[in-house]
Amino acid sequence: MLTRARVATSIMFVVHGSVTGTFAARLPWISDHVGVAAGGLGVALLMPGVGALIAMPLSGRLVHRYDLRTLTRILMLFWCAALVLPSLPTSLPLLCAVLVLYGATAGLADVAMNAHAVVIEEGYGRSVMSGFHGWWSVGGLAGSSAAALAAKFGVDGRVHFAVTAVVLCLIALVSAVWLLPHRPEPGSEEPPAFALPSRAVLAIGVVGLCAVFAEAAGLDWSAVYVRNVLGGAASTAALTVAIFSVSMAATRFAGDAVVRRLGAARTVRISAACALAGAVTVVLGDRVLLAIVGFGLIGVGIAVVVPLVFAAAGRLDGQPGRNIAGVAGIAYGSGLIAPGVLGGIAHVSSLTISFILVAVLLAAMAVAAGALRAKNT
Repeated sequence: MLTRARVATSIMFVVHGSVTGTFAARLPWISDHVGVAAGGLGVALLMPGVGALIAMPLSGRLVHRYDLRTLTRILMLFWCAALVLPSLPTSLPLLCAVLVLYGATAGLADVAMNAHAVVIEEGYGRSVMSGFHGWWSVGGLAGSSAAALAAKFGVDGRVHFAVTAVVLCLIALVSAVWLLPHRPEPGSEEPPAFALPSRAVLAIGVVGLCAVFAEAAGLDWSAVYVRNVLGGAASTAALTVAIFSVSMAATRFAGDAVVRRLGAARTVRISAACALAGAVTVVLGDRVLLAIVGFGLIGVGIAVVVPLVFAAAGRLDGQPGRNIAGVAGIAYGSGLIAPGVLGGIAHVSSLTISFILVAVLLAAMAVAAGALRAKNT
């Protein structure tokens, strides 16, 4: 039963990543369809963060109140269906509106599947979280690779998103049967609907903030960067997202063994150095190939950080659902805001300058890595 549940949870991560990869790789199409430049697209990409920040504080209470298998199934179906929304608007205000809902469903589904992953990890009694996030990256690769083909053959984004959403909904619905039913112990206190994170959650969340910001920058802006800054073809731009996802997936599948050998804090510091080298390569490079290498290094560097952050939050004293939601609210919410922040900087200066901020946060991630040395991790 535990093995089947692990497979099903892995599939959930694949599905979630596929939605994200599909959306990110077709951002150039969305930009053209709506008729906005980098600045307008940056404003729109702030909206998923708004939606996530509104919805995610409720996720800890949902995890506490409802059976985790049922909750994960429902939220994943909503997330898959939300993929259709960004392809519909033809104006910036409407795009902003639908992206609020898109971000809310993303965050809620993310917390539910990570809470279920913590249950699986507890059942195994050893680290398996990095592998789950590796499957998320596989999903990102699948979604972005399919998007690259769709862009190459000129498939309309509305058709592409609708077909993808239906397929992913069916996969999530079927695989959810193998998830483990799980409820909090009887008599445990229900967390408040809204609560400020504890000091321990905040410290872990800062590490996640830096990593997820860089991850969102790579996913949502790498294709735009290659096409608009370096003049690469649309298919090459979409392929950059795929390579970013490949580098993350490969590193995450090896991540659990690395963490057991080096420890969480040391792993994060080494990872930050690798990602920082990638960001510097993106900023200083003037060729498409250099940018692709740089984004690949960023992917390698941040790959295992997010799994470590969620695992650490799930093991803190107290209620795992609330702690995961708190960390996710800081890290994942900021990551959804990141593309908009980068777009705003690009509007007043350039997208190249935007990635200097990514480099600064990666350096800060190395400094904050000590938070993962706590006994709870």
